Amino acid sequence: MLQFPDFNPIAFHIGPIKVHWYGIMYLIGFCAAWGLALYRSKKPWHHWNHEQVADLIFYGALGVILGGRIGYILFYNFPVFMAHPLTIFKIWDGGMSFHGGMLGVGLALWIYAKRQKRRYFEVMDFIAPFVPIGLAAGRIGNFINGELWGRVTTMPWGMVYPNAGPLPRHPSELYEFLLEGVLLFFILWFYSAKPRPCMAVTGLFLVGYGCFRTFCEFFRQPDPQLGFLFWGWVTMGMLLSVPMIIAGVLMMWWAYKKNELKEGHS
Repeated sequence: MLQFPDFNPIAFHIGPIKVHWYGIMYLIGFCAAWGLALYRSKKPWHHWNHEQVADLIFYGALGVILGGRIGYILFYNFPVFMAHPLTIFKIWDGGMSFHGGMLGVGLALWIYAKRQKRRYFEVMDFIAPFVPIGLAAGRIGNFINGELWGRVTTMPWGMVYPNAGPLPRHPSELYEFLLEGVLLFFILWFYSAKPRPCMAVTGLFLVGYGCFRTFCEFFRQPDPQLGFLFWGWVTMGMLLSVPMIIAGVLMMWWAYKKNELKEGHS
């Protein structure tokens, strides 16, 4: 059994302003994605310049922050929002939904693609390999905040969280960091290292994230305001991830099918 580290969620102060580690993790994620996108943009088949990459990251960041926060409120905490509407602005306390952020990014990049006169999935395929870096950084932020802990466990690496009672729990934020962040990044990075059919990289991201998130949900404690939704084990995270897996499989199948048809007619 391990004791949860004594983290201070506030990294430093600038006068009266508190700078939280959670926000710093998001900044690190955006900067890392920017750097990787600049590196990958040099591949001859991508046709991206530095200004286009910077705009892409800006649109993506807006989508993550606005979509993630609104998604959390709608999917996980709507009654609290109705009682206290100003809680929507308290991003530093955590409370960001990946699924909401994904929808926000999807909308933001649709607008970006229209403005740049690019195909939507050309944009999505380019940015998908960098998303897990942001996910990894966000999970470290969750861990530092001591939130989104796992279920009670007897495993030797179980942690006693300061706000979760005396029993050791799965450090589920670290499981998600390793699977949704690190492992998914390497899978997508190497898969996208050469040209793939349009929509295939996005499809693989959806399948990979959906599978890893569903697996991690078996160890993560459900949000207390929701609990288990069905049969004593189905969580909101699972419910939102299954459509991603289905959509990702269909997208990859269609991407390769369309590519076969194209090559057959060439």
